[in-house]
This record gives sequence, structure tokens and C-alpha cells, in this order.
Amino acid sequence: MALAVAVLVGLAALLGALLGWAARRFRVEADPMVERIDRLLPQTQCGQCGYPGCKPYAKAIASGEADINQCPPGGEAGVKALADLLGREPKPVNPENGSVKPPVVALIVEEDCIGCTKCIQACPVDAIVGGPKLMHTVIADLCTGCELCLPPCPVDCIELVPPAPRTGEYRWPQPARAAAT
Repeated sequence: MALAVAVLVGLAALLGALLGWAARRFRVEADPMVERIDRLLPQTQCGQCGYPGCKPYAKAIASGEADINQCPPGGEAGVKALADLLGREPKPVNPENGSVKPPVVALIVEEDCIGCTKCIQACPVDAIVGGPKLMHTVIADLCTGCELCLPPCPVDCIELVPPAPRTGEYRWPQPARAAAT
């Protein structure tokens, strides 16, 4: 029995060392400029820029395939930040990609939701939770306001509303409240 355990431990150590070596040997270096550009983008993952998310758009900017003014959610401030980083002239947001709008979050009207899960499948940031044939809800802190959940909803039960102001730190479980004396 002890021999079998020793063999398994030795085999696990050998495989672990092999995986560690392979991870170092075959590591792909990420372009630091892509990371810097991606950090300046709003992370809405909305696709308005013509790319499936912020990271692919950042790669396209870094490689020269895309211009810096294709992100409506980033607005003029986003274009200016990208221009400063890349040493380019700022320009207005390209109207072909959409217009700059104030931030919004999705809100599901509970009484109208039929639980079809189509909005869950469309959400690129997993901000919608719920189950089949059950009411869904939006986690407002995760919602980017990309509007991708609107078209697939068959009953139009999703509204876009201004985000609620943050009042402080969220903690779970909630601290016990002091008894009033």
C-alpha cells in the first residue's frame, strides 16, 4: 500500500514538474501595449466598435487595423485617453459606430419576464441571473449597459435606466445592527 502511494506521489511530482517546464517554455508573451489600451476601454463588451469585445478592439488598435474613435461607450474622454497614450490627435467618436449616451443599466420588469433565458445568453458580462421559466434579474454592479439583452427579449421586459448612485461598500453578510437602547 505504501509503495502504491509513493509511486503516485512521485508520478504527480514528475507530471507537475513537466507542466511547470512546459508553461515556461511555451509561454506566449502578451503585447503590453494591448494591455494598456484595453485598460483605457470601458469594458462594456458591446461590440459597437465592430469587434466582439474590448480586448479584440484593443488588439486591432495596437496593430493599426482600427482607429481610436470607434468606441461610443468610451466617449470623447476615451478617445482622448487613447490619443494621449498612442501619441495621436484626438478626433470625435465615429458616428457609424453609434452615438455617445449617458451610462445606463438594464432593469428587468419582473411582472413581464417569462423566464426564456434569451437575455442571459446575450449578456456578455453575465450580469443577468435566473433560470428557465423563472423570473430573471440584473446585477446592476456588473451591467455595462451594452444593450445586447434588448433585441433577444421576446416580451420587451427589459428597460434601460440610469445607474443608481453607490452609497458605500457592500458587505456580506450584513453586519449585525446594534440594538437601539
